[in-house]
Amino acid sequence: MRILTPSKSVFLTLSMFALACSVNAQDQNLTLNQDPKFEQLLNDKRKINNTLSTNDTYKIQIFSGKSDEAKKTLADFKREYSDIDSTIIFNTPNYKVMVGNFKTRIEAERNLAEIKKRYKSVFLIKPSK
Repeated sequence: MRILTPSKSVFLTLSMFALACSVNAQDQNLTLNQDPKFEQLLNDKRKINNTLSTNDTYKIQIFSGKSDEAKKTLADFKREYSDIDSTIIFNTPNYKVMVGNFKTRIEAERNLAEIKKRYKSVFLIKPSK
């Protein structure tokens, strides 16, 4: 193994340091090509989201439990009451079947009385404000 003289080792160290400082890994320029329709769709979605208000309607919960049973309950409900909106919501650890988007409490209670005839554990969910 060869040992470098002090002057050669200093020269080698300084030259390596100078080369390391001048190296650039990446340029900072980024060009993004995007379809103008994409921005239009985002703006349309923002408008729709502002007009929708999910907190001002009453809902009826007809089931809370396991996923398979919730799917079966939802399918049964949709068969019997095709004119009422229904969906499954996951709230740890249960799946809940929620039905209706009733604007007034009176409308919700009328439907609650009708739905209670078929489903046992139903109750009204008030809107949160």
